[in-house]
Amino acid sequence: MSLEVAGPPRSSRLSAEVWDDHSWSVLSARLIELARDAGALLADREAARAAAWERLTRQDPKKAAAAHKLVARWAPVAHDREAARSEVARSAWVARTWIRHAGHLTGHGDDLFFLELPETIGLLRGDPAPLASASARRVSYQTYQALPSYPALIRGHFDPIRWAADPNRRSDYYDERAQTAKPAGAIAGFPGAAGVVEGIARVLRTPEDAAQLGDGEILVTTVTNIGWTPIFPRAAAVVTDVGAPLSHAAIVARELGIPAVVGCGNATMRLHSGDRIRVDGSHGTVEVLHQAG
Repeated sequence: MSLEVAGPPRSSRLSAEVWDDHSWSVLSARLIELARDAGALLADREAARAAAWERLTRQDPKKAAAAHKLVARWAPVAHDREAARSEVARSAWVARTWIRHAGHLTGHGDDLFFLELPETIGLLRGDPAPLASASARRVSYQTYQALPSYPALIRGHFDPIRWAADPNRRSDYYDERAQTAKPAGAIAGFPGAAGVVEGIARVLRTPEDAAQLGDGEILVTTVTNIGWTPIFPRAAAVVTDVGAPLSHAAIVARELGIPAVVGCGNATMRLHSGDRIRVDGSHGTVEVLHQAG
């Protein structure tokens, strides 16, 4: 399998995290305003979990004991996985804070987000030469940052600009040799979290767009990570282009009792904000009931 990407990966530089303190304060305030009571949702799920264990124990004590043993074995593994991801996010915050401080000390601001670590250290030691590349790197970054998120699996030569211009592109995988036809009828994905919900779709690109999500609307996005978690309690359901039953979106949706269909491939291309849709998290399908005018 070959992998060749035309252009730098969108996450190649910490400049994706260039936010000032005011921007973070505004985002935090909006998330607080948007959030429903996640504690109440989790309490409902805890009650449902306890009832399920009680039913299983009553119906088949041996099977319940075996299930308890499996959960006790694997739950800590899942917890450690999420803890590791949180630590990675924390380390990125430390790096971002260090670079912002270095930019303040040198008087070059967020230009330092476009330097490599050795170049930044050299600048702090008095060598301004690396700054000559910062402007061109910023332009390149802005060009690729404006593109949709790349597919999780890429096979063959991949031109992100040409791919982004294709209205029938998929967000989960790309195969240079494959001819993928646009699926007819319902959008198909993986069952992420059980339940059926009808509502208004809201297509969001980043967590920073959270203010656009109305209470009880259906969140549609490419992929989610821990940064999206505070937004979930406001959503009636979640639909993603990329993911599987053990993806972040599926796990959080199951915890909160929100239907989810993940790994749809091109939901963000086929759905539009304002569409009325039906999300069937049990069967992994999304149906458009009425398209927005």
